Amino acid sequence: MRLGGRAQAAIEVLDDIDDRHRPASLALRDWGLSHRFAGSGDRAAIGNLVYDSLRRRASQRWRMDSDDNGDLVCATLLGQWGYAADELAGEFAADPHAPPPPSTDRLAAWRSRDLAAAPDHVRADVPHWCAGQLAASFGAGWVGEAQAFACRPPLDLRVNTLKASRDKVLRALARFHARPTDHSPVGVRIAPGTRGARLPNVQAEAGYQKGWFEVQDEGSQIAALATGARPGEQVLDYCAGAGGKTLALSALMENRGQVHAHDADRMRLAPIHERLRRAGARNVQVVAPDAEMAVHTVRMDCVLVDAPCTGSGVWRRHPDAKWRLDEAALAARLREQDAVLAGAAAFVRPGGRLVYVTCSVFAAENAERVAAFVARQTEFRLAAPGSLPAAACAIAQTGSGSESMVTLSPASTGTDGFFLAMLERAGGASSG
Repeated sequence: MRLGGRAQAAIEVLDDIDDRHRPASLALRDWGLSHRFAGSGDRAAIGNLVYDSLRRRASQRWRMDSDDNGDLVCATLLGQWGYAADELAGEFAADPHAPPPPSTDRLAAWRSRDLAAAPDHVRADVPHWCAGQLAASFGAGWVGEAQAFACRPPLDLRVNTLKASRDKVLRALARFHARPTDHSPVGVRIAPGTRGARLPNVQAEAGYQKGWFEVQDEGSQIAALATGARPGEQVLDYCAGAGGKTLALSALMENRGQVHAHDADRMRLAPIHERLRRAGARNVQVVAPDAEMAVHTVRMDCVLVDAPCTGSGVWRRHPDAKWRLDEAALAARLREQDAVLAGAAAFVRPGGRLVYVTCSVFAAENAERVAAFVARQTEFRLAAPGSLPAAACAIAQTGSGSESMVTLSPASTGTDGFFLAMLERAGGASSG
């Protein structure tokens, strides 16, 4: 497929997302199934064009003075992909499958409109209602913080130290220009491509099949490190999901002690078994969400709560989600977070640690939830400054927060958006 055909395909996918109110990944999958002639390179380029258009949907529509998805895709090609207007017109004219080029009026708007004059939420490329939440988290610089979520993310990997060293993984992935991450001592990063370039399928690599590494954003790696989990401890991953942080905890504990992987949804836990086998993680027990949990009450040295959230911290990777999110969904997440924190607290031993994590950058889901929890559960308190492990304390200097609560973001730390807070339960010798 030529550029024009790819642009037309991206427009069709964006129209489908708008019409059926569903995730971009599903719309792209269905387009590929119904257009089997498109090769893997075509599908990657179309996906990049769709996601880049969604990342900056508000600002590009404002500059084009148009809500049409055809104009949005053209704005992406002109802005993020770096095509000149004449070049784009030539590409489209040479391709019978191309959409119409932008009209004279749209191009005039694109050239004349200065984004600095746009409303803050447009410059930030977020829904208008999110502005207050972001300002509460980041203060006066919230627009710049939000703009970083409109950039392509890198591909981050976590080295599984049970089977490999970071140097070993870097050598294995050298042809992808892999480099160490800036903060995580076990992280490897592959930079995002430009235009239609696709990231490598690292899960097809021999090293992945051997369990040398897992795909995991550096921020998520820092969240696991923030637990301070040590060999020999009893640790509960209360919202384990597919097990990314569980695997990180197992490696951090050198396969000694016990990691208990729990999730209220059995289906979310299903992939963990194969991942544990590949990683060589032998100190993990997968705990059913029923009476099996009762025996662990008030026994855990550390409980990790990776709480359900809006996912505002991963908008780089799922930009369509920010345009589907609304205030009702946020309110539902707040109720879930309060319930999950209350449930997890029962398993922390006196003197033990409770680490609260979200992949959100909304103050209401983060510091406000911690404050509400401490007000209700008076035996818990924020850990003393310096209680977070060295990697998390160091990142607190570049992120936003204190040494007991930290907000990570693409602008400040080069990671996805995460919030980390460490609390301690009174009544025993502190293990933090």
